[in-house]
Amino acid sequence: MAKAAKKPVKVDPITLSVVRGILETTQREMTLSLEKTARSSVFNLAHDYSTALFNAAPEMILQGQDIPIHLGSLIPAMKVVAGYFGDDIHEGDLIIHNDPAWGGSHAIDTCFYRPVFWKGRLKYWTVCKGHLTDVGGPVPAGYNPGAKEIYAECLRIPPVKVWDRGQPRKDVLNMILTNMRARRDQEGDFNALIGACQVGERALLNMLEKYGEEQVDACVDTLLDMAEKQMRTLIASVPDGTYEGAAILEDAGHGFGDFEIKAKVTIKDDTCHIEISSPPQIPYFINSYEGNSYSGVYLGLMMFAQLPPPYNEGLYRCVSVDMGPKGTLCNAKEPAPHMNCTTTPMETLTDAVRLAFEKAVPSKVSASWGHANGLNIAGWDKRHDEEYVTMVLATIISGAGATPSQDGWHACGPECCFGALTSGDVELLEYSYPIIIHRYSLMTDSGGAGKFRGGSGTAWEVEPLNDDMTFITFGEGRRIPAVGAAGAASTMVGTKVGRLELVKGDDAKTIRENVIEVIRPGDRITNMNPGGGGYGNPMDRAVEKVVWDVKNGLVSLEGAREDYGVIIKDPATLAVDMTATDALRARRRATVAAN
Repeated sequence: MAKAAKKPVKVDPITLSVVRGILETTQREMTLSLEKTARSSVFNLAHDYSTALFNAAPEMILQGQDIPIHLGSLIPAMKVVAGYFGDDIHEGDLIIHNDPAWGGSHAIDTCFYRPVFWKGRLKYWTVCKGHLTDVGGPVPAGYNPGAKEIYAECLRIPPVKVWDRGQPRKDVLNMILTNMRARRDQEGDFNALIGACQVGERALLNMLEKYGEEQVDACVDTLLDMAEKQMRTLIASVPDGTYEGAAILEDAGHGFGDFEIKAKVTIKDDTCHIEISSPPQIPYFINSYEGNSYSGVYLGLMMFAQLPPPYNEGLYRCVSVDMGPKGTLCNAKEPAPHMNCTTTPMETLTDAVRLAFEKAVPSKVSASWGHANGLNIAGWDKRHDEEYVTMVLATIISGAGATPSQDGWHACGPECCFGALTSGDVELLEYSYPIIIHRYSLMTDSGGAGKFRGGSGTAWEVEPLNDDMTFITFGEGRRIPAVGAAGAASTMVGTKVGRLELVKGDDAKTIRENVIEVIRPGDRITNMNPGGGGYGNPMDRAVEKVVWDVKNGLVSLEGAREDYGVIIKDPATLAVDMTATDALRARRRATVAAN
């Protein structure tokens, strides 16, 4: 006899609001636990971690407002992990995973998965992912620009239980940590990730105890449906058709040339199909495996959509994605090296997807954010007689893109993190590592020119204190500035791209490639990050705004003239020669119109 269909549970708006609040508070409490208990500066200062909640399906029922490069990839990764263990998942288990070939993003982003059981049945998963400061391999901090395959980058961890039915597998944990530099930092961050998963588990069990399983399930289903409805409503408002976007990934100086990544978006009724086209994978660390590429696609979609919460997997029910054939830059296969993939090519992939959507709805167009152009450091800390290694997240803080209504935010990027990273206090970084930071500031003329100016990038200057220090550069955006929108264009391009300036005694050089080098006390390196793109014709920017930018060091006198056509005749008073300004701007507009 057929089993009777389960009667739907009615959800009242008050209970729905309360359960939604509990889920959101649970995620925030997990995030706060990570910040307050983690060991490394990447966690406790920069906040390069993310948390999420899944049901037993597993579907993401809440994504934290954390790092976009983590969250999109968690959806396929969670399914891979759950599918690998199948029925061999028990109360008290804890699983670790970082391998991109098993759905991960890049291997230095290590993830813990905690199954949550209620009355003997799997109900939820609490998930925490964080960027470790090292994950083994030949190069400190994981980024190896010389790697030609993944085996030259890292310790790969496919889904592995580190707790089995409540008992820690000390042998497995010891094996993993033994392969990592600066073990004290890695072990501390492991414990923070594990603790955050337990914090989430406790809160979810308390919620079930208070409101009952049926009521909570109904609320979760409703929240998934709400997100789906919002996305379907948005897509239904976009005219049916196929729209294409493309973005250039620049050569980072290793001879592979520029690459074009394309996105084709097909809208039909309230559904959307996104097709990615990218060149064949290369023996260089910018290949992106499929799980990571989902993050780039979803970020491009959400930059366009700009939907309010709830944020969960329901958003993507009406979205299908084709990453292209295996063995390509955005759908890499083993043994492709990959460690730089969360910034390069993800930001270019994000731009391509966003640009395709904006062709469908030009009124929602906005400028690109600055791409990541960063720095890792490593050495020996004589103060504690131990090795140190870290990714300096302050070195990838770039400018945000301008919008149709306002200038871009300063020091808010890069695009892949979308404002979720923080720099941390200079003093705490100097306390944590044997370095002195001589400068951390906004950069003049770094924001893209436009009617609305792009946000400014940052400069971070450091010197080792008492011993040699290795630095490793990664990323791009050192030749091609952030893409502007609606006619924005900069005359002064060189100040708007990333680069690194190295000073050794009387010798100085500019580095625009991804390199590994060593400096000594007395030497200095300054990492300079790109600004965001501008919006609209720079000749339409209000003169008084240009003068304000000059007064506040965001634009130079030369930049005012070259980028905005504003001629300041008196540097002391910043008085403008309006006759000359009007004439210059008129000539610039005529030139643009003629072309």
